[in-house]
Amino acid sequence: MIEKSFTVGHLARQTNTKAVTIRYYEQMGLLPSASRNSSGYRQYTAADRDRLLFIRRTRALGFSLDDVRQLLGFSDHRQASCASVDAKVANQLEQVRSRIRDLQGLEQELERLMSCCGGGVIDECRIIESLSSSPERNAT
Repeated sequence: MIEKSFTVGHLARQTNTKAVTIRYYEQMGLLPSASRNSSGYRQYTAADRDRLLFIRRTRALGFSLDDVRQLLGFSDHRQASCASVDAKVANQLEQVRSRIRDLQGLEQELERLMSCCGGGVIDECRIIESLSSSPERNAT
């Protein structure tokens, strides 16, 4: 049975990934080097497509390219313990939680700024005044 292959453009459309990104992942070693057809076009397999989808999903979860490389390495060794994967995901979860806490602080600060605004003109705008002042002065 002949395995179906995809050009970079077709793979890009199937995975909603820019062709330049696919080539970059190939250059970085995250995707294996694609074979070439007689016209010189890259030819990707269904396994390449699945690997690219894995990369996209891990990137969407906020993993760095180095993390993705490690996770791909783990996935290539199916019988190994998943303790390393668990640790990697736990670390990423803590980073996400930390960013959420930071964003909640920003949200509170923006809400505080919004409560300063009483309408009117920019010359009297409490938001602009608050943003222009030092944090120590705003706390008093």
